Amino acid sequence: MRVVLFVLLAGLGVVFVAGWVEGVRRGGESTTEEGGSKLPSPLQAAIGFVTNFFDTLGIGSFAPTTSWFKLQNVVPDERIPGTMHVGHTPPVIVQAFIFIAIIQVDMITLASMIGASVLGAWLGAGVVANWPRRNIQIGMGIALLLAAVTFVAANLGFAPVGGEAIGLRGVGLGVGVVTSFILGALMTLGIGMYAPSMIIISLLGMNPAVAFPIMMGSSAFLMPVAALRFIKAGAYKLRPALGLALGGLPAVLIAAFIVKSLPLETMRWLVVAVVSYAAIVMLRSAYVERLETAPQAAA
Repeated sequence: MRVVLFVLLAGLGVVFVAGWVEGVRRGGESTTEEGGSKLPSPLQAAIGFVTNFFDTLGIGSFAPTTSWFKLQNVVPDERIPGTMHVGHTPPVIVQAFIFIAIIQVDMITLASMIGASVLGAWLGAGVVANWPRRNIQIGMGIALLLAAVTFVAANLGFAPVGGEAIGLRGVGLGVGVVTSFILGALMTLGIGMYAPSMIIISLLGMNPAVAFPIMMGSSAFLMPVAALRFIKAGAYKLRPALGLALGGLPAVLIAAFIVKSLPLETMRWLVVAVVSYAAIVMLRSAYVERLETAPQAAA
């Protein structure tokens, strides 16, 4: 089954690259910047390296990339989603290959949870699109903070959380599949799945490291499809996207082997850091969006 996943992932990667090359060949507004150069600047490559390094550690790349783009005015706001999807797709595909290869995980569990997240993004998009994004951010932010507290207690020996299992069966697998479906659907609202995946997998008694091939694999199957739609619409910026891709690829190779070498206890503390960061980012985003929508509501 591992070979089947690799073949499918490779095929999807080839389709993505071919679509991107064709999009660049057709040209358009997204490829003509600063004198017509299509090569990324050192800053754009640095953003790709830093954000994908921490993405490989489970932090996620979208929130840091968005903040950096906005802070230094690298990409117009309306082009940020497309640029991130296009530029981060190659590193995420490489992450999936590496983690599926180097981290021991039950293939039935892996394939089931990846398939459920992809199905959730496909079928659930129309449903979750009508959910209030801010309410979801607040709810998940609070839930992740509580989960982080629980993990701190477990790491200090006060509560049993997590384990060393590499797969699920029966009810546990069912819970994992359902939650993966929901997390895949929430990705259509821009709600990251990395931190929630870590928590769910640990609470189900699995080794936290197993979260990496599952969440990277899910993203690798989801992102190219969305990225191709942005490319077709020309709704991205080429040079920053290339910077994310070219800067991100070496970062993934460096960070992946750091994750592989972490002992279980250190991995659990990494989960605490990742989940706490994700919770704070979600709650902050909800607060900022409230401030942005308040003047519109008053008007």
